[in-house]
This record gives sequence, C-alpha cells and structure tokens, in this order.
Amino acid sequence: MTATSATGRGGGPLRWVRRLLLGALLMGLVVVGGTALHVWQVARIDDYSRADAIVVLGAAQYDGTPSSVFEARLDQAYKLYRKQVAPMIVTVGGKRVGDNYTEAASGKTYLENQGVPDDRILAVETGSDTLQSVEAVSKALLARGKSSVVLVSDPWHSLRTRTMTRDAGLAAWTAPTRTGPAVYTRESQAHGIFRETFALLWYQLTHFSADFKYTADQ
Repeated sequence: MTATSATGRGGGPLRWVRRLLLGALLMGLVVVGGTALHVWQVARIDDYSRADAIVVLGAAQYDGTPSSVFEARLDQAYKLYRKQVAPMIVTVGGKRVGDNYTEAASGKTYLENQGVPDDRILAVETGSDTLQSVEAVSKALLARGKSSVVLVSDPWHSLRTRTMTRDAGLAAWTAPTRTGPAVYTRESQAHGIFRETFALLWYQLTHFSADFKYTADQ
C-alpha cells in the first residue's frame, strides 16, 4: 500500500503536466478552428453598401499587365464601380526589383482601359504586403476626407484585409472577387483558408504582416 501510494504521488505531477499539455493542445485547436471558420464565413460575404472608395488589393503584374489573380480583382472593382457602390477606385501596391511598373499603376491603366475616368482612380504606389498596402491607403484616403471603403481581394483574404484596414482607421467591409485562380478548385480554396487562418493569427498576435511568396501570381 505504501509503495502504491508512493508511485501514485510520483506519477501525480507527470499526470498534471500531460493534462496541461493536452488542454493547451485542445485550446490551440479550438482557436485555429474558430479562426478558420471565421475566415470561411467572411469569405462568403458580398457587402455592396455605399462607401467612399473601392479598394483593390494588389497582386502580381507583368510589365504592366495584371496577372490573372489581379485581373479578377480589378474586374470585380469595375463591377462595383458600375453599380455605383463608390465614386472612386483605389489601386494599391508597389513594385518588385526589376519591375517597370507598380501594381497600383498597372491596375489603374487596366481600369482606364475599361472606361473608368482617370480622375476616378487613385493609384497608391506603395506596399509590398497587405499591411503596408492598407496603411498606405488609409493615410491617403483620410488625408482626402474619405473614411469608408469596400475591399476587393480574394475571398479568403477578406477577413485579414478587413481587420487590418479597420485597425488602420477606416470603416471597411468586403465584396471579394468570385472568379480567378483563387476560387477555381476546392484545393485552392482549402489552401487559401489554411494560409489566411495562420496569417491572421500571426497578425493578431504580433501586428506584423505574414505575407510570403506563396504563389507566382499573388
């Protein structure tokens, strides 16, 4: 009986460590799962409420020609503009080393070719990731007395973009593109939700961006 009690006492702390580790693991799974669900829920939202501006998040461009990902976003922004959701469109994004054009400039040219007047497009040629882009847009719009935006990106990018934009001082909601490589297959959708779940958790934890070169088109 004494030996059994000693063994029990010896195993007690180890059992508590195991329980704590298991509890931490389960809590982590709940947080990750809940965030993934929220990413999915916001991805399904199409809010066409009136705003001061439509903001198109940049993506890759090739010598002034938008990639398929970027083109899908620009087409959605043009659709919103035609529906009079906002009187102006903001394109945003800088350029990589060796590029002749910024993402913002190539997006502006694309929209002008669709018939959007030059004075209805603001090109914010700054930003190499989502956080830099939304902060640059917020600064530019607030300086012009604009305070509300509808954000256009890929569906899975919506929640993180909206979170960052609101943190930057703008009222923001989302109307993402429903076309393009980001939504073609279930695999691309699952990849987008997975990536954005951890990118959002990282941002909420550190307030730094977690954008990496995960596809050539992005």
